[in-house]
Amino acid sequence: MGASRLSLQRIEEAYTRIDPTFLNSPQYISEALNAALGLNVVLKIETLNPIRSFKGRGADWLIANVKPGTPLICASAGNFGQAMAYACRKGGCKLTVYASVNANPLKVERMKSFGAKVVLHGEDFDAAKLEAKRIAKEQGIRFVEDSLDIETVEGAGTIGLELMQFPQAIDTLLVPLGNGAMINGISFFYKAKQASTKIIAVQAEGASAMVESWKSKTLVEHKSVHTIADGIAVRIPVPQALEDMNGLVDDAILVREESILEAMKLIHVHAGIVVEPSGAVGVAALLEQPERFKGKVIGTIICGSNLTAEQMTAWLS
Repeated sequence: MGASRLSLQRIEEAYTRIDPTFLNSPQYISEALNAALGLNVVLKIETLNPIRSFKGRGADWLIANVKPGTPLICASAGNFGQAMAYACRKGGCKLTVYASVNANPLKVERMKSFGAKVVLHGEDFDAAKLEAKRIAKEQGIRFVEDSLDIETVEGAGTIGLELMQFPQAIDTLLVPLGNGAMINGISFFYKAKQASTKIIAVQAEGASAMVESWKSKTLVEHKSVHTIADGIAVRIPVPQALEDMNGLVDDAILVREESILEAMKLIHVHAGIVVEPSGAVGVAALLEQPERFKGKVIGTIICGSNLTAEQMTAWLS
């Protein structure tokens, strides 16, 4: 592993300072789900907190390093915006979140309920992000970028710290890949402490820019995305996140929409967990390539559960 901007010391420090609300999330084997899959899977449940996603870790750690009262701007498909809004309310920072006009309405309302000003702009997350960056530069306000701001990666790295405490050694981790903060934080910790664990990024076929960029070692941008997994629907990769992935990620899998839906239903029926599409892609990969993972201890992160009532009816019933 070459030089990295990440450090074990910072991830371990983050673990001592992040709001305990977001730490030590359940990690266990669901026997019913494993029987349905015919595999040995460890679930890490990141949905049992006030924002129902893992993003609270990185946002809380970032705001812990920001002077109270600092105005901030960010862009989000919904979960990072909620996390930032929650952390900014606690830290006394004024936050504006840019989101797409097509953003999940539940996520938008939650961002507002935590005190953020929400501006809807553009057809997708990346269009909203470009506008947010423009406004931040124009107004001289700090733009916070998930996976580029190092605290977002370090905060997510605490998931790896916790997973390593699981009684069984995990052979392979299937990690949802969006902007890259989660996979880079977790895999940095694992590669430093337990390099034998294989780290596999999982993305939706309809939003494959990060995987294509990482595999080709060139920046691949798409004109549009086509997936229900809005939380990982990245069209324009963050170059620094791709750089971080080098030497940390062992492989990548792209999964189909029907597999994501089937995985969501299986997790709901057999583990009793409501999961949004982005959080189900690891199980979707198991459905598509079961032979590859037979006889191994597999870990995956159920990283978010923000679904509208309509989505729950349509996708989980």
